[in-house]
Amino acid sequence: MSTVNKAINGGKWITSATVIATVCQFAQIAVLARLLDPSAFGIVSISTMIVNFFTIFTNVGFSNSIISRQESDRKVLSTLYLLNVSLGALMFVVIYFSSPLIIAYYKEPRLEKVIQLSSCYFLIVYVGQIYSFILQKELKFKSVALTDIIGTVVGTSVTVFLAYQEYEELSLIYGQLSMQLTKSAIQVQQGFRFFRPLLYMNLKSAREHLVYGMYNIGDGLLGFIQFNSDNIVIGGLLGVKILGYYTIAYQLAIYPVTKLNPIILQIAHPLLARMKENNEELKRSYLKILDIISYCNMPLLAGLFITADIVIPILYGPGWESSVDLVRIFVFLSFFSSMSHPLFILVFIKGKPKILFYLNLVTLLIKVPLLYGLGSYWGVTGIALAFLLATFINYVFSFLIAHRLIGSFYKPFFANIRLPVTFCLAMVCLILLYKTFIGNTGPVNAAMQIAIGGAVYGGLTLLYKLSFPEIMALRKAL
Repeated sequence: MSTVNKAINGGKWITSATVIATVCQFAQIAVLARLLDPSAFGIVSISTMIVNFFTIFTNVGFSNSIISRQESDRKVLSTLYLLNVSLGALMFVVIYFSSPLIIAYYKEPRLEKVIQLSSCYFLIVYVGQIYSFILQKELKFKSVALTDIIGTVVGTSVTVFLAYQEYEELSLIYGQLSMQLTKSAIQVQQGFRFFRPLLYMNLKSAREHLVYGMYNIGDGLLGFIQFNSDNIVIGGLLGVKILGYYTIAYQLAIYPVTKLNPIILQIAHPLLARMKENNEELKRSYLKILDIISYCNMPLLAGLFITADIVIPILYGPGWESSVDLVRIFVFLSFFSSMSHPLFILVFIKGKPKILFYLNLVTLLIKVPLLYGLGSYWGVTGIALAFLLATFINYVFSFLIAHRLIGSFYKPFFANIRLPVTFCLAMVCLILLYKTFIGNTGPVNAAMQIAIGGAVYGGLTLLYKLSFPEIMALRKAL
């Protein structure tokens, strides 16, 4: 099977996995929002943030370096594997015994058990993670997708079951650990034919990956502070309950980006890595990625913006109305973030990860003063606005960097994005008319608004973007 056919087939599997994960995630949140207090989501958000922080020191960007460099040397991979497992065990010890300091900052005793359980993540994830990278390098997207599907179903089932058994916030932690344990076991089983680790560690042999990863650590640290400084401020100053409202709003608005973008980028990375010497090919592929991302994400985000006040009470039940305004702010943040993501592929393919380090450093220096400045005037809403403004600045800088890496692309980009923006505006206007003159409460009106939005965007796409013959030709190709 050709590389292109492997990519197309992989796209089907990754899309299927994403759809199933999306359905499970929405079902899980919808159930838990009715069973758990907002403070439970705030507590788990803090735990997740801590795990993500320590993950920076263990992953070291090996996923990007293995794929970009198409690494296949068994001794090098064994060194990276043992290094990851060793660092994971170290992080487990550090997190487990640092829980008193974290509790003292957030003044929340329930964090102790949550953090200690969450630390077990590091004993599980790195047993199988390198096999996932290798499977992606080999374009075995079916195996990657099936692993995600099975892990998601197991994790969701465990979480919901334990929530009904009144495990409160611990149900989310046990669910996450069950999901990761399942995924690690399958990753090892699927990837063992491509890589059997040796009891071998020679850091010199993996020097290129380690040097490559040093910038990833710096970039990861800055990125972590940049993307979590709002959570740190809110949790410490406003409490875990406000953080719960903030977390739910952010997760809902950012969800299309976290689920749709990886489908495209996960497949594009190993393919673009094979054309890294051809700037014109890279530019065409980069523009195509931006075009696909904008067409996929924009109608979802625009629809969420205009229907948030009716959708959130239906999804999460009463008591979550405070998240509506936050969702509408995060919709724009989600869009700018989605359009910045493809830069990561260009940077890693070009072997210049230090660019991301400097990008995050500049963004952080702008974001922190904004957080405290706007947050002091408008509380949690001001913090959300500060995050949005910093993300927009990051988006502008990412385009300037892409211009330097592959040449000018602004004119075709703005020509491409003009259509989805116009379609979204038409969609929003018609939904607003429905809300004003017909109704804006209850599941029936919510379903009608969603249907109107989908019909308008889909109809305009058929008229001005893709004709029926083009769609049929694409279907035949797939």
